[in-house]
Amino acid sequence: MKPPPFDQRELRDVLGTFVTGVTVVTTRAADGKAYGVTANSFSSVSLDPPLVLWSQSVSSSSHPAFRDTDHFAVNILADDQVQLSNHFAKSRDDKFVGIPHSDGLSGAPVLQGAAAHIECVKVATYPGGDHVVYLGRVERITRGGRRPLAFGQGRYMVPYAHDLGPMALGVGQAPPPSTEAVRIATDAMPAISRAVGDHTLCLAVWGNHGPTCVRFEPGAQPVSAYLRTGLVVSVTRSATGRAFAAFLPPEITRSFVDEDFRLSHSSLESESLQRAVFEGEVEQARGRGIARSANTEPSPIHGVAVNAFSAPLRDGEGRMVMALSVASQATRLAPDIDGEVPALLKRAAEDISARLG
Repeated sequence: MKPPPFDQRELRDVLGTFVTGVTVVTTRAADGKAYGVTANSFSSVSLDPPLVLWSQSVSSSSHPAFRDTDHFAVNILADDQVQLSNHFAKSRDDKFVGIPHSDGLSGAPVLQGAAAHIECVKVATYPGGDHVVYLGRVERITRGGRRPLAFGQGRYMVPYAHDLGPMALGVGQAPPPSTEAVRIATDAMPAISRAVGDHTLCLAVWGNHGPTCVRFEPGAQPVSAYLRTGLVVSVTRSATGRAFAAFLPPEITRSFVDEDFRLSHSSLESESLQRAVFEGEVEQARGRGIARSANTEPSPIHGVAVNAFSAPLRDGEGRMVMALSVASQATRLAPDIDGEVPALLKRAAEDISARLG
Protein backbone atom coordinates (compact mmCIF):
# COMPACT_ATOMS: atom_id res chain seq x y z
CA MET A 1 0.00 0.00 0.00
CA LYS A 2 1.29 3.44 -0.92
CA PRO A 3 2.21 5.64 2.08
CA PRO A 4 -0.02 8.67 2.64
CA PRO A 5 1.31 11.91 1.10
CA PHE A 6 2.83 14.68 3.22
CA ASP A 7 3.71 18.29 2.50
CA GLN A 8 6.82 20.31 3.38
CA ARG A 9 5.16 21.82 6.46
CA GLU A 10 4.38 18.40 7.90
CA LEU A 11 7.92 17.20 7.20
CA ARG A 12 9.36 20.33 8.82
CA ASP A 13 7.25 19.76 11.94
CA VAL A 14 8.34 16.13 12.21
CA LEU A 15 12.01 17.02 11.75
CA GLY A 16 11.56 19.71 14.39
CA THR A 17 10.94 17.07 17.04
CA PHE A 18 14.63 16.17 16.74
CA VAL A 19 16.28 18.57 19.21
CA THR A 20 19.67 19.89 18.10
CA GLY A 21 22.34 22.27 19.21
CA VAL A 22 22.71 25.68 17.59
CA THR A 23 25.83 26.79 15.73
CA VAL A 24 27.09 29.75 13.79
CA VAL A 25 29.35 28.55 10.97
CA THR A 26 31.86 31.14 9.77
CA THR A 27 34.43 31.56 7.03
CA ARG A 28 36.49 34.26 5.33
CA ALA A 29 36.42 34.69 1.56
CA ALA A 30 39.45 35.28 -0.64
CA ASP A 31 38.69 39.02 -0.70
CA GLY A 32 38.93 39.13 3.09
CA LYS A 33 35.23 39.49 3.85
CA ALA A 34 33.91 37.43 6.77
CA TYR A 35 30.71 35.40 6.50
CA GLY A 36 28.59 33.66 9.10
CA VAL A 37 25.32 31.77 9.14
CA THR A 38 23.23 30.14 11.89
CA ALA A 39 22.90 26.38 11.39
CA ASN A 40 21.52 23.48 13.40
CA SER A 41 22.41 20.96 10.69
CA PHE A 42 25.85 20.38 12.24
CA SER A 43 26.78 16.78 13.08
CA SER A 44 29.81 14.73 14.01
CA VAL A 45 30.85 12.08 11.49
CA SER A 46 34.05 10.37 12.62
CA LEU A 47 36.65 10.51 15.39
CA ASP A 48 39.41 8.85 13.37
CA PRO A 49 39.91 10.77 11.22
CA PRO A 50 38.15 13.67 12.99
CA LEU A 51 35.32 14.66 10.63
CA VAL A 52 32.20 16.80 10.98
CA LEU A 53 29.54 18.01 8.55
CA TRP A 54 26.95 20.71 8.15
CA SER A 55 24.57 21.67 5.37
CA GLN A 56 23.60 25.00 3.81
CA SER A 57 20.79 26.11 1.53
CA VAL A 58 22.04 26.74 -1.99
CA SER A 59 19.86 29.85 -2.05
CA SER A 60 21.72 31.41 0.87
CA SER A 61 23.48 34.66 0.01
CA SER A 62 26.65 33.36 1.68
CA HIS A 63 26.63 30.06 -0.24
CA PRO A 64 29.23 31.18 -2.84
CA ALA A 65 31.63 32.15 -0.04
CA PHE A 66 31.36 28.79 1.75
CA ARG A 67 31.43 26.93 -1.58
CA ASP A 68 34.71 28.54 -2.64
CA THR A 69 36.61 28.63 0.67
CA ASP A 70 38.80 25.87 2.08
CA HIS A 71 38.16 26.47 5.79
CA PHE A 72 35.23 27.03 8.11
CA ALA A 73 34.70 27.34 11.86
CA VAL A 74 31.75 25.90 13.78
CA ASN A 75 30.85 28.05 16.79
CA ILE A 76 28.63 26.04 19.14
CA LEU A 77 26.48 28.66 20.86
CA ALA A 78 26.00 28.93 24.61
CA ASP A 79 22.55 29.01 26.18
CA ASP A 80 22.62 32.80 26.61
CA GLN A 81 23.41 33.48 22.93
CA VAL A 82 19.90 33.38 21.47
CA GLN A 83 20.31 36.97 20.29
CA LEU A 84 23.53 36.00 18.50
CA SER A 85 21.77 33.08 16.81
CA ASN A 86 19.00 35.36 15.57
CA HIS A 87 21.55 37.92 14.39
CA PHE A 88 23.37 35.46 12.13
CA ALA A 89 20.12 33.88 10.91
CA LYS A 90 19.23 37.11 9.08
CA SER A 91 20.70 38.42 5.85
CA ARG A 92 22.72 41.60 6.30
CA ASP A 93 25.72 43.20 4.68
CA ASP A 94 28.29 42.95 7.48
CA LYS A 95 27.21 40.63 10.26
CA PHE A 96 30.39 41.03 12.31
CA VAL A 97 30.17 44.73 13.13
CA GLY A 98 29.99 44.99 16.93
CA ILE A 99 30.25 41.20 17.39
CA PRO A 100 33.25 40.21 19.59
CA HIS A 101 35.37 37.68 17.69
CA SER A 102 38.89 36.74 16.73
CA ASP A 103 40.40 35.24 13.58
CA GLY A 104 40.85 31.49 13.56
CA LEU A 105 42.41 29.25 10.94
CA SER A 106 42.58 31.00 7.56
CA GLY A 107 40.76 33.92 9.14
CA ALA A 108 37.44 32.16 9.84
CA PRO A 109 35.91 34.18 12.71
CA VAL A 110 35.75 32.55 16.14
CA LEU A 111 32.92 34.07 18.22
CA GLN A 112 33.54 35.15 21.79
CA GLY A 113 31.54 33.45 24.54
CA ALA A 114 30.55 30.32 22.61
CA ALA A 115 30.26 26.95 24.33
CA ALA A 116 32.89 25.50 21.98
CA HIS A 117 34.70 26.10 18.69
CA ILE A 118 35.58 23.55 16.01
CA GLU A 119 37.86 24.81 13.23
CA CYS A 120 37.97 22.75 10.06
CA VAL A 121 39.49 22.39 6.63
CA LYS A 122 36.87 21.48 4.04
CA VAL A 123 37.61 18.07 2.50
CA ALA A 124 34.46 17.34 0.45
CA THR A 125 31.17 18.83 -0.79
CA TYR A 126 28.09 16.79 -1.61
CA PRO A 127 24.81 17.81 -3.30
CA GLY A 128 21.77 17.44 -1.05
CA GLY A 129 18.65 18.60 -2.88
CA ASP A 130 18.08 22.24 -2.05
CA HIS A 131 21.09 22.11 0.28
CA VAL A 132 24.76 21.34 -0.06
CA VAL A 133 26.61 19.21 2.52
CA TYR A 134 30.11 20.25 3.60
CA LEU A 135 32.45 17.68 5.14
CA GLY A 136 35.28 19.09 7.23
CA ARG A 137 38.36 17.66 8.90
CA VAL A 138 38.81 19.06 12.40
CA GLU A 139 42.05 20.99 12.75
CA ARG A 140 41.61 22.73 16.10
CA ILE A 141 39.11 22.65 18.97
CA THR A 142 38.47 24.83 22.03
CA ARG A 143 35.91 24.48 24.78
CA GLY A 144 34.54 27.65 26.33
CA GLY A 145 33.09 26.00 29.43
CA ARG A 146 29.55 27.29 28.78
CA ARG A 147 26.25 25.43 28.79
CA PRO A 148 25.11 24.88 25.15
CA LEU A 149 21.98 26.27 23.51
CA ALA A 150 19.41 23.85 22.07
CA PHE A 151 16.66 24.13 19.44
CA GLY A 152 13.61 22.00 18.74
CA GLN A 153 9.95 22.30 17.73
CA GLY A 154 10.60 25.77 16.40
CA ARG A 155 11.95 27.32 19.60
CA TYR A 156 15.11 27.69 21.65
CA MET A 157 15.62 25.41 24.63
CA VAL A 158 17.98 25.02 27.59
CA PRO A 159 19.36 21.48 28.01
CA TYR A 160 19.79 19.79 31.37
CA ALA A 161 20.82 16.28 32.35
CA HIS A 162 18.11 13.63 32.30
CA ASP A 163 18.96 12.51 35.82
CA LEU A 164 18.03 15.98 37.09
CA GLY A 165 14.45 15.47 35.92
CA PRO A 166 12.99 13.98 39.13
CA MET A 167 14.98 16.48 41.21
CA ALA A 168 13.85 19.33 38.99
CA LEU A 169 10.21 18.39 39.45
CA GLY A 170 10.60 18.21 43.22
CA VAL A 171 10.40 21.94 43.66
CA GLY A 172 8.61 21.39 46.96
CA GLN A 173 11.89 20.39 48.54
CA ALA A 174 12.83 24.07 48.48
CA PRO A 175 10.11 26.14 50.18
CA PRO A 176 8.50 28.24 47.45
CA PRO A 177 7.71 31.88 48.29
CA SER A 178 4.11 32.95 48.39
CA THR A 179 2.74 35.51 45.95
CA GLU A 180 2.50 37.94 48.86
CA ALA A 181 6.16 37.35 49.76
CA VAL A 182 7.24 38.14 46.20
CA ARG A 183 5.10 41.29 46.27
CA ILE A 184 6.62 42.48 49.56
CA ALA A 185 10.17 41.97 48.26
CA THR A 186 9.37 43.55 44.89
CA ASP A 187 7.82 46.64 46.47
CA ALA A 188 10.95 47.17 48.57
CA MET A 189 13.42 46.91 45.70
CA PRO A 190 13.33 50.50 44.30
CA ALA A 191 14.19 52.02 47.69
CA ILE A 192 16.90 49.42 48.32
CA SER A 193 18.44 50.09 44.91
CA ARG A 194 18.71 53.79 45.75
CA ALA A 195 20.10 53.05 49.21
CA VAL A 196 22.92 50.85 47.92
CA GLY A 197 24.02 53.38 45.30
CA ASP A 198 21.63 52.96 42.38
CA HIS A 199 22.94 49.52 41.52
CA THR A 200 20.87 46.82 39.81
CA LEU A 201 18.89 44.49 42.08
CA CYS A 202 17.66 40.98 41.31
CA LEU A 203 15.06 38.92 43.13
CA ALA A 204 15.48 35.18 42.53
CA VAL A 205 13.75 31.94 43.55
CA TRP A 206 14.90 28.34 43.43
CA GLY A 207 13.16 26.98 40.33
CA ASN A 208 13.15 23.58 38.67
CA HIS A 209 16.39 24.49 36.85
CA GLY A 210 18.05 26.18 39.83
CA PRO A 211 18.45 29.91 40.63
CA THR A 212 15.82 31.76 38.56
CA CYS A 213 15.47 35.56 38.38
CA VAL A 214 11.85 36.72 38.78
CA ARG A 215 12.27 40.49 39.24
CA PHE A 216 14.87 43.13 38.33
CA GLU A 217 15.24 46.70 39.55
CA PRO A 218 17.66 48.38 37.09
CA GLY A 219 20.08 50.84 38.63
CA ALA A 220 21.24 54.16 37.24
CA GLN A 221 23.70 52.26 35.05
CA PRO A 222 22.24 48.77 34.34
CA VAL A 223 24.78 45.99 34.06
CA SER A 224 23.67 45.14 30.52
CA ALA A 225 20.63 44.61 28.31
CA TYR A 226 20.71 40.84 28.94
CA LEU A 227 19.05 40.90 32.38
CA ARG A 228 15.57 39.48 31.92
CA THR A 229 12.85 37.82 33.93
CA GLY A 230 13.20 34.03 33.86
CA LEU A 231 16.98 34.12 33.51
CA VAL A 232 18.56 31.04 35.10
CA VAL A 233 21.98 31.82 36.56
CA SER A 234 24.88 29.56 37.45
CA VAL A 235 24.76 27.87 40.85
CA THR A 236 28.53 27.93 41.17
CA ARG A 237 29.64 31.19 39.52
CA SER A 238 26.96 33.74 40.39
CA ALA A 239 26.44 35.42 43.75
CA THR A 240 22.76 34.43 43.59
CA GLY A 241 23.62 30.78 42.98
CA ARG A 242 26.20 30.76 45.76
CA ALA A 243 23.64 32.21 48.17
CA PHE A 244 21.25 29.34 47.45
CA ALA A 245 24.12 26.84 47.75
CA ALA A 246 25.04 28.35 51.11
CA PHE A 247 21.61 28.67 52.71
CA LEU A 248 19.48 25.90 51.18
CA PRO A 249 19.92 22.30 52.39
CA PRO A 250 22.73 20.56 50.41
CA GLU A 251 20.39 17.76 49.30
CA ILE A 252 18.43 20.32 47.27
CA THR A 253 21.40 21.98 45.56
CA ARG A 254 23.99 19.18 45.31
CA SER A 255 22.85 17.69 41.98
CA PHE A 256 22.64 21.14 40.39
CA VAL A 257 26.12 22.03 41.61
CA ASP A 258 27.54 18.81 40.18
CA GLU A 259 25.77 19.37 36.87
CA ASP A 260 27.02 22.96 36.70
CA PHE A 261 30.61 21.81 37.11
CA ARG A 262 30.17 18.99 34.62
CA LEU A 263 28.92 21.32 31.89
CA SER A 264 30.47 24.66 32.67
CA HIS A 265 33.85 24.33 34.37
CA SER A 266 36.72 25.91 32.48
CA SER A 267 39.12 23.59 30.68
CA LEU A 268 41.93 25.97 31.66
CA GLU A 269 41.72 24.96 35.35
CA SER A 270 41.12 21.65 37.06
CA GLU A 271 37.60 21.01 38.29
CA SER A 272 38.94 20.21 41.77
CA LEU A 273 40.57 23.65 41.98
CA GLN A 274 37.39 25.38 40.86
CA ARG A 275 35.36 23.35 43.35
CA ALA A 276 37.71 24.41 46.12
CA VAL A 277 37.22 28.07 45.20
CA PHE A 278 33.44 27.62 45.07
CA GLU A 279 33.30 25.80 48.40
CA GLY A 280 35.44 28.51 49.96
CA GLU A 281 33.02 31.19 48.75
CA VAL A 282 30.04 29.17 50.07
CA GLU A 283 31.67 28.78 53.49
CA GLN A 284 32.42 32.49 53.58
CA ALA A 285 28.78 33.22 52.68
CA ARG A 286 27.54 31.09 55.57
CA GLY A 287 29.86 32.87 57.95
CA ARG A 288 29.05 36.40 56.74
CA GLY A 289 25.38 35.87 55.93
CA ILE A 290 25.90 37.09 52.36
CA ALA A 291 27.36 35.57 49.17
CA ARG A 292 29.71 37.23 46.71
CA SER A 293 30.88 36.92 43.11
CA ALA A 294 33.94 39.04 42.29
CA ASN A 295 35.33 39.20 38.76
CA THR A 296 38.17 40.90 36.95
CA GLU A 297 37.48 39.39 33.52
CA PRO A 298 34.55 40.45 31.31
CA SER A 299 31.40 38.37 31.75
CA PRO A 300 30.55 36.30 28.62
CA ILE A 301 26.94 37.44 29.06
CA HIS A 302 27.40 41.13 29.79
CA GLY A 303 30.71 41.91 28.08
CA VAL A 304 32.07 43.71 31.18
CA ALA A 305 33.48 42.58 34.52
CA VAL A 306 30.69 42.37 37.10
CA ASN A 307 30.76 42.20 40.90
CA ALA A 308 27.71 41.02 42.83
CA PHE A 309 26.46 40.19 46.33
CA SER A 310 23.42 38.13 47.35
CA ALA A 311 21.57 37.78 50.64
CA PRO A 312 18.91 35.21 51.64
CA LEU A 313 15.28 36.15 52.24
CA ARG A 314 13.76 33.86 54.87
CA ASP A 315 10.20 32.92 55.80
CA GLY A 316 8.74 32.81 59.31
CA GLU A 317 10.40 29.46 59.96
CA GLY A 318 13.84 30.76 59.02
CA ARG A 319 13.98 28.90 55.69
CA MET A 320 15.47 30.61 52.64
CA VAL A 321 12.73 31.25 50.09
CA MET A 322 14.33 33.88 47.83
CA ALA A 323 17.63 35.62 47.16
CA LEU A 324 18.06 39.38 46.91
CA SER A 325 21.14 40.32 44.90
CA VAL A 326 22.93 43.51 43.91
CA ALA A 327 25.14 43.64 40.81
CA SER A 328 27.10 46.32 39.03
CA GLN A 329 30.08 46.79 36.78
CA ALA A 330 33.28 46.07 38.70
CA THR A 331 34.39 49.66 38.16
CA ARG A 332 31.34 50.85 40.15
CA LEU A 333 31.04 48.18 42.84
CA ALA A 334 34.02 47.10 44.94
CA PRO A 335 34.38 43.35 45.69
CA ASP A 336 34.98 43.89 49.44
CA ILE A 337 32.50 41.66 51.25
CA ASP A 338 32.86 43.88 54.32
CA GLY A 339 32.03 47.00 52.30
CA GLU A 340 29.11 49.36 52.70
CA VAL A 341 26.99 47.97 49.84
CA PRO A 342 26.91 44.33 51.05
CA ALA A 343 26.24 45.55 54.59
CA LEU A 344 23.26 47.60 53.40
CA LEU A 345 21.98 44.72 51.27
CA LYS A 346 22.22 42.28 54.16
CA ARG A 347 20.33 44.68 56.44
CA ALA A 348 17.63 45.20 53.80
CA ALA A 349 17.26 41.42 53.36
CA GLU A 350 16.87 40.99 57.12
CA ASP A 351 14.18 43.69 57.17
CA ILE A 352 12.25 41.99 54.35
CA SER A 353 12.62 38.61 56.07
CA ALA A 354 11.14 40.06 59.24
CA ARG A 355 8.11 41.21 57.23
CA LEU A 356 7.79 37.77 55.59
CA GLY A 357 7.63 36.16 59.03
